[in-house]
Amino acid sequence: MFNGAISSSRQNSLMSEYASLMGDAVLRSRARVAEHAARLEAEFASRIKSEFIANMSHELRTPLNSIIGFSKLIAEQQAGGLSAEESVEYAKLIQDAAGHLLAVINDILDISKIQSGKFQLNTREMDIDEILRPCVAGLKLTSANAGVELSCNIASDLPEINGDGVKLRQVFTNLVTNAIKFTPAGGSVKVTAYAEPHGGTIVEINDTGVGMTEDEIRVAITPFGQVDGGHNRWREGTGLGLPIAEALVKLHGGELSIVSEKNVGTTVTVRLPLAPAKDVASKATPYNSDSITALAEITQLAR
Repeated sequence: MFNGAISSSRQNSLMSEYASLMGDAVLRSRARVAEHAARLEAEFASRIKSEFIANMSHELRTPLNSIIGFSKLIAEQQAGGLSAEESVEYAKLIQDAAGHLLAVINDILDISKIQSGKFQLNTREMDIDEILRPCVAGLKLTSANAGVELSCNIASDLPEINGDGVKLRQVFTNLVTNAIKFTPAGGSVKVTAYAEPHGGTIVEINDTGVGMTEDEIRVAITPFGQVDGGHNRWREGTGLGLPIAEALVKLHGGELSIVSEKNVGTTVTVRLPLAPAKDVASKATPYNSDSITALAEITQLAR
């Protein structure tokens, strides 16, 4: 009986030791998995930030070089013998470059305010029709020059929403511009708005463009991320348009979602609720510190 008690005690001790070893092994395995995931996330964030800084430098320098070069030519008009027509042409090029530069700086300021939580909406009761139709009309020339058909279909029974008209116009301008930009000539972009069954409004921007994979969508909605981050990418841009649009929709208490298929097209859906924006603005998700760090570096570049 005594030997049986010793044997049972030894078995319990071995089982306890085995359980302890297994627990340690599980913890080590989980730690390795977490470390690997954190490393991949850090590498991804670092790559996104580096690409954005490089591309933003390009976006800032290109219009600045144009402004400096053409203004120098105009300043030296008397010595160079420029005609009046050439002076007017150079002045227009300077104006275009300055407009592009201002748009880049405004994007930087917008994302900075959103990230710091200091962005405020000036909301009022409005009809989404008064936002969408002028937005689409203003981009007709852009789409025509790109060889892309742009159409708009807005339902007549849309409910009123509470929103900031200027910022919603910015949202839809960014989204439609992106759709046109990434749709090859001969393609189409369609803007559709209709009432949601449970209240609110749904706006869809559908294009027949290049499309994106799931991973590319994740990059596209990341602040400072670009699906094609190289200098030889086929479309220029800061990579801030889509993240700003998503953030502004969230500030309105809405939701922005993307469904896309490579080489088929993309549909961006914006859902805007009936609830006052000021009641849901606090639910907007702030961006991480890596994005803020990158923004600080870019702000230095812009100075």
